[in-house]
Amino acid sequence: MAESCTGGKVGDMITDVPGSSDYFLGGVISYSNEAKIELLGVIRETLRSKGAVSEDVAIQMARGVRERMGATYGIGITGIAGPSGGSKTKPVGLVHIAIASSEGHVSEWRVFKGSRTDIKIAAAELSLEMLLKFVKER
Repeated sequence: MAESCTGGKVGDMITDVPGSSDYFLGGVISYSNEAKIELLGVIRETLRSKGAVSEDVAIQMARGVRERMGATYGIGITGIAGPSGGSKTKPVGLVHIAIASSEGHVSEWRVFKGSRTDIKIAAAELSLEMLLKFVKER
């Protein structure tokens, strides 16, 4: 899994489950653009043209972490948890999430309300819901 705005919450939620080492390989907290590029293979031009908080970057993060970890599925999460950093086009609470496999990907975005912690938890929970749905549909 590749987390940005959630800062490791998804990994924490997964590893809270006893036996998660049977299926969870690890994750990357790629908070900076350089970490996204160097650790996950996100394309610099995508970051420049679309911004770090975008569907394209979430997809590239999910694909990149899946490939680098040798995993069946990858999760990419990027967003603005606040309380600052938002704009009219990308408000605080905007989160893009992607799930990738060798067969393709799905992505969604939401604008969550609440505190920074509320946004991070809501985004982490949605990413796990998306993963479960994606796996069940395969």
